[in-house]
Amino acid sequence: MTALARLIGTVFYVGHLKPAPGTWGSLAALPLGFLIYQIGGFWLFALSIVVGFFKGWWATQEMTKGRDNHDPSEIVIDEVIGQWIALIPVFYGASLMGVSVTLLWPGWIAAFLLFRAFDILKPWLVGWADRRDDALGVMLDDVIAGIFAAICVVGLAALFHLVLM
Repeated sequence: MTALARLIGTVFYVGHLKPAPGTWGSLAALPLGFLIYQIGGFWLFALSIVVGFFKGWWATQEMTKGRDNHDPSEIVIDEVIGQWIALIPVFYGASLMGVSVTLLWPGWIAAFLLFRAFDILKPWLVGWADRRDDALGVMLDDVIAGIFAAICVVGLAALFHLVLM
């Protein structure tokens, strides 16, 4: 395994933090995503998800080559990508409204909690992807969990803005 694959797969070794490396990976995604958004706005953030997915897929393949465990806990790039997907509505909303993304802090919390819930519980398509037992499945289960979380974030934002305000 290459050092680069380990660096990417563990997200600068965050994946070695215990307990719950997946949660640490999701937490690390928040300041990383914020930094990317601050540097280049929504579209750089969106591009980073796509590039990160393919780099993560490669790193996961490299890190699991010749191993029985195709989803070792130290690989957390999948959590970062899934968490970023869950944050898309928050970052897009801030960009669309021309406000600081930090003003949408309830969306950050919802995205984090919902993504972790879908990632841990693995309902429906999330579980299907997880059962693939290969590098693509490692990445896809978190992508799908991120999509489910993002849909829920949009629903919660709509409920708050249309019903409660």
